[in-house]
Amino acid sequence: MSQIDVNNLLSQMRQLSAQVRPAEAAPRAAAPTQADFGALLRRSIAAVGDSQTEAGRMAAGFERGDAGADLGRTMVAIQKADLSLRTMTEVRNKLVDAYKDIMNMPV
Repeated sequence: MSQIDVNNLLSQMRQLSAQVRPAEAAPRAAAPTQADFGALLRRSIAAVGDSQTEAGRMAAGFERGDAGADLGRTMVAIQKADLSLRTMTEVRNKLVDAYKDIMNMPV
């Protein structure tokens, strides 16, 4: 290999390295701290309650014939609220089952 080829190769490597560095130098997300399960559960329950409230508000607005009330959005909000409530109920059932299993374990 001649000296020119080596210099050309080195310059290409530097260019590629410079293109890759910004992705590597991007600030990394902070390591997740230990999540408080109780707080997570409270936020989840509050979110389900909020979706239920919003769906009820939209349904009442549609029933009254409020301007801007849309049947499609109302039905989607109701379905989302229903799905979130069913999901929360299943999570509760799984937690209760896990609690029962733990309590029935021999010590």
